[in-house]
Amino acid sequence: MLLGGATLRAGYLFAFKGGELRQRAATQQVQNMVVPAKRGTISDRHGKELAVSEDAATVYATPYLIKDPASAARQIAPLLGRPEEAVFSILADHRRGFAYLGRKLDIRRADRIKKLKIAGIGLLDDERRYYPEGSLASQVLGTVGIDNKGLSGLELALDGDLRGSDGEQRVVKDALGDPVSLKRTHSERSGRDIRLTIDSALQDRAETVLGEVGQTYQPKGATAIVMNPRNGDILAMANWPQVNANRVEAAPPWARANRAIGFTYEPGSTFKSITVAGALQDRLVKPQTTFTIGPQIQVADRVIKEAHGTGGVFTVSRILAQSSNVGAVKIGLMLGAKHFDAWVRHFGFGESTNVPLPGESQGIVPQVKDYSGSSMGNLPIGQGLAVTPIQMAAAYSAIANGGVLVKPRLVMDGADSAVGKRVISYRTARRLEGMLEGVLGPTGTAPEAAVAGYDIAGKTGTAEKAVAGGYSQSKFVASFIGFAPARNARLLVAVMVDEPKGSHTGGEVAAPAFERIATFALPYLGIAPK
Repeated sequence: MLLGGATLRAGYLFAFKGGELRQRAATQQVQNMVVPAKRGTISDRHGKELAVSEDAATVYATPYLIKDPASAARQIAPLLGRPEEAVFSILADHRRGFAYLGRKLDIRRADRIKKLKIAGIGLLDDERRYYPEGSLASQVLGTVGIDNKGLSGLELALDGDLRGSDGEQRVVKDALGDPVSLKRTHSERSGRDIRLTIDSALQDRAETVLGEVGQTYQPKGATAIVMNPRNGDILAMANWPQVNANRVEAAPPWARANRAIGFTYEPGSTFKSITVAGALQDRLVKPQTTFTIGPQIQVADRVIKEAHGTGGVFTVSRILAQSSNVGAVKIGLMLGAKHFDAWVRHFGFGESTNVPLPGESQGIVPQVKDYSGSSMGNLPIGQGLAVTPIQMAAAYSAIANGGVLVKPRLVMDGADSAVGKRVISYRTARRLEGMLEGVLGPTGTAPEAAVAGYDIAGKTGTAEKAVAGGYSQSKFVASFIGFAPARNARLLVAVMVDEPKGSHTGGEVAAPAFERIATFALPYLGIAPK
């Protein structure tokens, strides 16, 4: 006599169930089932949950145990959200010993399937990833696959910490599919929770503003980065168009990309600050140094035209404020190719910033040996090399931070500030701050970026996009990078808009977006007006 009133006879198991004698083959099934570890939560700097794991269930079938596949399919297909015909084809295939019917099923629907008590249909505990804020920071957070492994974004980059380690349980079933024993052979270990430097309120504001830019200018894409230049904390990393993190599959692949780290572009005039920084630090120029600026300048076989007006006598400060192409090229020629290249790399261009995100581009910075005769007519004005928005934000943070370049930080690690390296002197940084304030003046290129009550420093960029054989006359990248207060900055905002339609300059497209983000961010962060 066996436990439960069962007896073993001639290789068959006879058991009373519901008053009926049922014959069961003594052969048992043994299945090793994965017990998924609970994935860690991702939250913003204030503890607001951005990515969580919620209980779910996996529904499976042992087809050869299902007596009436048609009836079973009719009952469970609506709860699985699958066509009845597709479910029936699985259940009717009695050659299969195991088949998944549904993964990551909502617990309520799973409970309804369980209550049907259909022999051969089983459920396993599972979990699924849920993003409570929908589209907020979705390109940063990334996605998780059906096996709870990260596929993109932070979910992929930090997968080893977030995922933990799965457990395993051994299920022994009798020939009718009923469990007779369950043993945990390996315990699971929950993943680690991650707290980001992102501030949800600032992230939402940046995404809202980019949405307005997208509606007005219908660009190919846009991104905005909000940083604390003192410690490198990324307070917002926004992309347009928005993508619902809970329905990523509905968005085209190009919309899912994080342009802040993966989009490479020729920066145009925003790069002139780097050219001037090198010349100031090498003591080749001062803010008051004057240059005679003509309507154009020729370097080898390249003719570079003045961006605004026909020229005149410009100080270095005016060259930066009015974004003079000819003036920037002249300063670059004073530096020379080797020194110019050294300053470009000193500011971090040509290498990744090492934010914990997959797919970060290093940009493209040519080697001096590969320069052509006209390269020094292109590079000082931000043409002939490619950068990423995060690289530009980091470089400008060095100017805003008194000459110290701090690596951008996306994950809180308990430190009050990150360790940085000095790239220019404090004096040079202060001089640049003063010159960049002029960009927002009445004769500068970005009066639209001004924020009432605050001194703002920044620079516009309007870069023609490279095409086969030269540069497009109709496709541009509009950008603006600014920080506030201009002295002792605590906020930096970089905005980049790819191929805006209609207006296309940095001053017209990106600078107003900066103003709308900064107008919210400054009082929100408790930064008092002057």
